[in-house]
Amino acid sequence: MSEAFAHRPPEAPEVAPVRAGERFDEVAVDSYLRARLPELAGAQPLEVLQFPGGHANLTYLLRFGERELVLRRPPLGPVAPRSHDMAREYKVLSGLEGHFDRKPRAWLLCEDLSVIGAVFLIMERMRGIVVRSQVPAELDRYPDARRRMSFALVDAMAELHEVDYREAGLEDLGKPEGFAERQVNGWKGRFDRAKHAENRLFDELHTRLLAKLPSAPGAGLVHNDLKLDNAMLDPRDPGRIVTFLDWDMTTLGDPLVDLGTLLGYWVQGDDPPERGAALSVTAQPGFPTRAEIAQRYAERRRIPLDTIPWYESFAIWKTAVVVQQIYIRFVRGQTSDPRFQLLEKRIPVLVEIADAVAREGGI
Repeated sequence: MSEAFAHRPPEAPEVAPVRAGERFDEVAVDSYLRARLPELAGAQPLEVLQFPGGHANLTYLLRFGERELVLRRPPLGPVAPRSHDMAREYKVLSGLEGHFDRKPRAWLLCEDLSVIGAVFLIMERMRGIVVRSQVPAELDRYPDARRRMSFALVDAMAELHEVDYREAGLEDLGKPEGFAERQVNGWKGRFDRAKHAENRLFDELHTRLLAKLPSAPGAGLVHNDLKLDNAMLDPRDPGRIVTFLDWDMTTLGDPLVDLGTLLGYWVQGDDPPERGAALSVTAQPGFPTRAEIAQRYAERRRIPLDTIPWYESFAIWKTAVVVQQIYIRFVRGQTSDPRFQLLEKRIPVLVEIADAVAREGGI
């Protein structure tokens, strides 16, 4: 979830002690991994830390002395159908090996629920900088760093969209035909299952989005959560993306959904306060505008941009659903993370922003 759409806590450290209630059976994981990864033979005892920055899937650092791995698992408690899909993430990362290098290597998928009570993925530890609420000084010291990192993100996204998914063995990842319509209806269903109050504007915008479905420029891989803080940057070069993060929602469909997602999160300094300009790093001086982001993508993929307002509006509307899903977990006692208590007021604001973008685009 973007900083633009939530209360901004103090900048989290890269790793921290595991939060209360989010530990797992470390002995079981240690035994499971040592039995399957020969390189762990004779390794030092397992130390577990947590990457605290995310709001959904739980991500942990597994440290065996100098050897480090990453464990990802779904959030605690019931989750929405087909969401937080570790098997899908493993399949995508494995398939992209040799076709797209801005991703971690996947080592193991554990579907044995007796180990920690959930499916989990073991993957490569990647090193780089994630830009959240501020641009770190080690990146900002480079000339034009903010534009370089922004356009590097767009270029890497365009490159992902050009991957031949058939050659990568990912042709069964989804059904491109009817993708946009299924997305709109699917997210409406998720909202209905997670809502704690009625929202008439949300329902009205659902109807309008369906009435103005765009024609996709072609099928491709869709990451489904591409944004600046889901990318890791090279600390020696702000114009280089080391990896994208969070691949569990990747599918086949209309790649412009990814561009819409990025634009939905991309807040500008001249945006109205309710869009979150005071909190978003991309609203700070030196970052390109949404128009420049869209134009860069269009130039890289040689496509028109006349339907982009639909994708941006849909992305913000969808983010309201994501926030609702996160908030209802707090309401139902499925997480004690205090950040989630602050999300209730953001849901109607997001719907209003999505509505404004849609109206401006004639939707």
